[in-house]
Amino acid sequence: MNTKQSILSTAKSTIKLERDAIEHLSELLTDEFAEAVELIYNSKGRVIITGIGKSAIIATKIVATLNSTGTPAVFMHAADAIHGDLGLILKDDIVIFISKSGNTPEIKVLVPLIKNAENKMIAITGDKASYLGQQADYVLNTYVEQEACPNNLAPTTSTTAQLVIGDALAVCLLELRGFSSNDFAKYHPGGALGKRLYLRVNDLSSQNLKPEVGPDATLKEVIVEITEKMLGVTAVVDKDAIIGIITDGDLRRMLSKSNDITTLTAKDIMSKNPRWISEDAMAVDAKKLMEEFEISQLLVEHNGKYAGVVHLHDLIKEGII
Repeated sequence: MNTKQSILSTAKSTIKLERDAIEHLSELLTDEFAEAVELIYNSKGRVIITGIGKSAIIATKIVATLNSTGTPAVFMHAADAIHGDLGLILKDDIVIFISKSGNTPEIKVLVPLIKNAENKMIAITGDKASYLGQQADYVLNTYVEQEACPNNLAPTTSTTAQLVIGDALAVCLLELRGFSSNDFAKYHPGGALGKRLYLRVNDLSSQNLKPEVGPDATLKEVIVEITEKMLGVTAVVDKDAIIGIITDGDLRRMLSKSNDITTLTAKDIMSKNPRWISEDAMAVDAKKLMEEFEISQLLVEHNGKYAGVVHLHDLIKEGII
């Protein structure tokens, strides 16, 4: 076997081991998982998640996922907790411990302190019979038969299992809270993801010039309007209402078909019943319409009146596409 084949073989073996471990997790779920979710959902406090080593890294990711989906959470490193950070735990907070073995020295020191404070404890551990498993109020079993590491030492499969259980917790809580896409947008205002959730058509079209001509506009007036407004299109408007659209393509097709263009007006060239979208619609809905009808511009309307144009380039610029 050559080097590339060996590498691919190892990678596939790693993926298979972790896939099988994740699949096995569903068989380890018990009523304790549901009870732990209900405990967090009904709590007046926050979720404090702690761990040591690689488990601590997983804890930070779970904290981030919970916070972004409506469940207030704080990361507390187990080592730092016993050197002053224990003070961040408040009366109604729930503490989640993440530990594969459930027997690390820091965990053994920290658990009695949490019990003395009477905070509820949830354990995410691969050993229910461990010290942590015996002391916690709820145990979420993340047992794995072996790590993907060939020496069965480096946390690989076990940390993946911890991560998946954390995601399962977050999604269950999300559904209990009825967490909607609008709620999600509040917590993700930045980047392309946030823009897909909160950016509206008016946020884009209001930045563009507003090309429009009347139905009796001459061919020259139409060409000048399209050229000056630089969107490759103009609306044909009568008493503020959209009655048609003229695109660069419409002009080219008209010029190729007509022998006499001197008497043509906008109403002779325009396409009737153009695609339009409300300025209050989400920008991502404009994207869907453009894709569905294979067009690059949409006219924008507000309360039955022409309000502007949104262009495919606007969506690209904002990262919607």
